[in-house]
Amino acid sequence: MVKLSVIVPFYNVQTYAPDTLRSLRANAREDFEFILVDDCSTDGTADILRRAEDEIPGVVVRRHKQNGGLATARNTGLNAASGEYLAFLDGDDWLAPGYFAEVLARTEALGCDFVRTDHVQVEGRNRSVHRVPHGRRGEVMDPRDAILPAERSTSVDYPYAWAGLYHRRLLDRGLLHFTDGLRTAEDRPWIWRLHREADSFAVLGLLGIFYRRGVASSLTQIGDVRQLDFIRSFDQVVRETSEDRDAQVLLPKAVRTYCAIISHHMSSIERFEPAVARTLKSMSAAALRRMPQQVLDEALDSMDVQRATLLRRLRRRPAAAGAKEVSAA
Repeated sequence: MVKLSVIVPFYNVQTYAPDTLRSLRANAREDFEFILVDDCSTDGTADILRRAEDEIPGVVVRRHKQNGGLATARNTGLNAASGEYLAFLDGDDWLAPGYFAEVLARTEALGCDFVRTDHVQVEGRNRSVHRVPHGRRGEVMDPRDAILPAERSTSVDYPYAWAGLYHRRLLDRGLLHFTDGLRTAEDRPWIWRLHREADSFAVLGLLGIFYRRGVASSLTQIGDVRQLDFIRSFDQVVRETSEDRDAQVLLPKAVRTYCAIISHHMSSIERFEPAVARTLKSMSAAALRRMPQQVLDEALDSMDVQRATLLRRLRRRPAAAGAKEVSAA
């Protein structure tokens, strides 16, 4: 029986894929499988993955005939996975040797639905430790209790799917798949759903994932229309949270986080192409008007003056015709 399935999407990362694959080899075990999903790469990534099938124990390669984005690639991996536990890694990141064996052993000892782990962020030669914003470590808790408070960073603000390990029962319950086609912020509805609907989780103070940030080909570095999928993503967060039994308690957190992300994008709007920047303004204005207005007013009252003023002004901005229909397809 496969104990652990690791899902790794790749798209045009031929420069970094060898490091990722070497780290998988250093984590290989006879009961582990590595599902490598080539999301229709157009560089040398496909050739690198073909060689990995022969060189790394447990490797299974799946290939897309057209590019679908990270969420869709992860779903392909989930559909192929047979492990009792599941984990994710991105095709330009890497792991410390033996990391998966250690996190699996700790997770099994705790017996919870999922765990979240810290990670090391890598920007060029600089490395920094980023920790799950939840103070209690190695203790099984109710995931719903880690969503609040609204005004502080919490576990749902640490959405990285690769920073954790997940029991198969979550997959069987339909909690691990991503919203198909989301090109950015795909982790946000996913992490909110996990914390609302899973039964138990824990945080491990374990470092072993190296997250490469600032890669030129990364979507977070590209100011094109695909970035605007964050609006679809957070619309989903607000919509699903509004249907929760504790909606009145949880919605302020969802709305405040949505506002913070809109403010973040507006503050760096110069990185977008002019047409995309105009669409960003219109779509953000429409999004603000879609939010529960009383909850939004309370969220704006709790924010600093600069961000609150920007968002209030944006909410009054007329939405351009068709702004709601713009997509990142």
